[in-house]
Amino acid sequence: MPWFPGAMSCKSKVAPSVDFDHSCSDSVEYLTLNFGPFETVHRWRRLPPCDEFVGARRSKHTVVAYRDAIYVFGGDNGKNMLNDLLRFDVKDCSWCRAFTTGTPPAPRYHHSAVVYGSSMFVFGGYTGDIYSNSNLKNKNDLFEYKFATGQWTEWKVEGRLVARSAHGATVYNDKLWIFAGYDGNARQVYYSYLYTALNVNIYHVGLFLIYRFLLAVCQDKMFVFSGQSGAKITNNLFQFEFKGHIWTRIPTEHLLRGSPPPPQRRYGHTMVAFDRHLYVFGGAADNTLPNELHCYDVDSQTWEVIQPSTDSEFEVSKIFFFMDYMPSGRLFHAAAVIHDAMYIFGGTVDNNVRSGEMYRFQFSCYPKCTLHEDYGKLWENRQFCDVEFILGEREEKVLGHIAIVTARCKWLRKKILQARDRQKQESEESGSGSQKDSSGRSSRGPPLLEVSIREADAQPFEVLMQFLYTDKIQYPRRGHVQDVLLIMDVYKLALSFKLSRLEQLCVQYIEASVDLQNVLSVCENANKLQLDQLKEHCLNFVVKESHFNQVIMTKEFEHLSTPLIVEIVRRKQQPPPRVYSDQPVDIGTSLVQDMKACLEGAGHEFCDIILLLDGHPRPAHKAILAARSSYFEAMFRSFMPEDGQVNISIGEMVPSTQAFESMLRYIYYGDVNMPPEDSLYLFAAPYYYGFSNNRLQAYCKQNLEMNVTVENVLQILEAADKTQALDMKKHCLHIIVHQFTKVSKLPNLRSLSQLLLLDIIDSLASHISDKQCTEMSSDI
Repeated sequence: MPWFPGAMSCKSKVAPSVDFDHSCSDSVEYLTLNFGPFETVHRWRRLPPCDEFVGARRSKHTVVAYRDAIYVFGGDNGKNMLNDLLRFDVKDCSWCRAFTTGTPPAPRYHHSAVVYGSSMFVFGGYTGDIYSNSNLKNKNDLFEYKFATGQWTEWKVEGRLVARSAHGATVYNDKLWIFAGYDGNARQVYYSYLYTALNVNIYHVGLFLIYRFLLAVCQDKMFVFSGQSGAKITNNLFQFEFKGHIWTRIPTEHLLRGSPPPPQRRYGHTMVAFDRHLYVFGGAADNTLPNELHCYDVDSQTWEVIQPSTDSEFEVSKIFFFMDYMPSGRLFHAAAVIHDAMYIFGGTVDNNVRSGEMYRFQFSCYPKCTLHEDYGKLWENRQFCDVEFILGEREEKVLGHIAIVTARCKWLRKKILQARDRQKQESEESGSGSQKDSSGRSSRGPPLLEVSIREADAQPFEVLMQFLYTDKIQYPRRGHVQDVLLIMDVYKLALSFKLSRLEQLCVQYIEASVDLQNVLSVCENANKLQLDQLKEHCLNFVVKESHFNQVIMTKEFEHLSTPLIVEIVRRKQQPPPRVYSDQPVDIGTSLVQDMKACLEGAGHEFCDIILLLDGHPRPAHKAILAARSSYFEAMFRSFMPEDGQVNISIGEMVPSTQAFESMLRYIYYGDVNMPPEDSLYLFAAPYYYGFSNNRLQAYCKQNLEMNVTVENVLQILEAADKTQALDMKKHCLHIIVHQFTKVSKLPNLRSLSQLLLLDIIDSLASHISDKQCTEMSSDI
């Protein structure tokens, strides 16, 4: 019998977003927004706790989400195991006992629960009487609870499915997947097998043995983070690809010092998936109970700590407290996702107290920032190149873009300025110059600028250029000596070009790639290139107790240079004292920081296009505009204006100067912070200018829905009138009418156009009732 009869849609929940309507010509000219209830992103809310008459406070329980309700099953209250089923309605914010019939599972904790179709399935866990310490054992039973009828049914499972607790379970592709756990016997076996379809397939996963961890499914992969393995606790993140049945440890070597590290090692935490992110909360971490919310971006493989919104608060006797809105640190709580929010319930808090609290966290649902990918495509396609680097003794050629290279590297900026002065001088002396485009063909534009760099070879220089465009370098294949040696050459260039950020990336990548097979080759090359930090790392690696005998027995050691052999022997006999430095590490500047500086003036002398806003010129860079906008990319490729000037509009509407600067900030470095009135002008910009996605539009929508106030309502009214955003104009007039006493004192009121002042008068007249008119006339 197959597991789970029927069909299932295993799509992850995706946040609602604003979609482009490319078939609608009016979408550029008209704006429609919904001004209903809107929750602030990254906001924590404390919801009504579970009263004792409904259900006990608890930990080690499970929660699942079904439609608009959270279901809580099992756990322990500190004295007894539980098997009651509680229901929390997220719309009414109310608790009740769920309706049940049939025989429920025995009281238990550290079990698993998943939703499939219209049922909840509960598997395994630890049962018995913890108060009297009797009949304690792990289970391998499987129960189904039907939400529609409240019926509990036990499934008869055949096969060698080992009883366990503190395991992980999920549903994917019509199958229940069960991973790892603790069997409870004296041998302390933590099972690292992955079961699917229960009695059909069993996969050995090849990971360390683990329990008290959490798993989540995102983008057709299962992720496992942290947990316990005997006395060892880790903070490793692994992914399992369902399609290829492949496990991978996700590396952290690409995380620079100064960037958010992974959460510290822990167990008893929660992890949920939403959109392209994993969210980790709580757990026990080195004898502490942290309450930060960590977020992992599956696409960029980076961690961050989510800063809660400043209006995360709740009201007590009309006094607002800022710090009480967040859940305190806890372990063995449970979490589930409904729509675009996470709900956290229960757990063990300080002094081993069980909690009955419920908290809601509002996710953000913006499309990802494509800044790095857009600049990366510009580098890969080599369109609109205006500089040609002549490299090494072999004079190999690599094309690039002056705007980005000069923004990211001061050393190359100096070289480019020198080459430009030399080209200008030669052109004046000869009276003409060859004009070739990036493909070598004749062109009406200026010739490619040639920059000679004798100290760099093409291959490492291309890796360096990839970093300048994307802030990343390709991770070396583990154990491949040639790849590691290439990154060492890149590191040498990074030192010469004074690129601190790239230096650190190279060092982290190389140190993570050093192993028993390549350590001597890396050490010898580091010695040759005078890379003392890497050489030191290799020497310390060799003389480790667990490495030394294996390394010196290799053939590579026989061919090592005599001075290095002497250094290794002496270091083994007398290790040098460790030197600790409290000097801050220079992590360099990021792509975002450099492009911000470029827009704000640092790149002004390299501008090659003029943008005209209502006749006013604004210098800019063709390559950057083309990288971020398909509108500009098509224009510069096919019908570049002869005078190098481009009129700016969004459809037939000309944005304000302030809104235009906000759009340039978004184009150059992905900034989305702007006044609400700018958002009205720019709402249609992603559609019109062909940005990679509608991230800017999503921010504009939220900005407008959340930030219309008495102080800025007149500016937004003007923008709404100019952009034909009729529902926003109506919304602003509604605010003006109801807050007219305050609005009438604003100085901007006197600068409004006559037509807008008449609109305000009409709205006031419509709002005033006949009774109020009678009262006003009697006063006269």
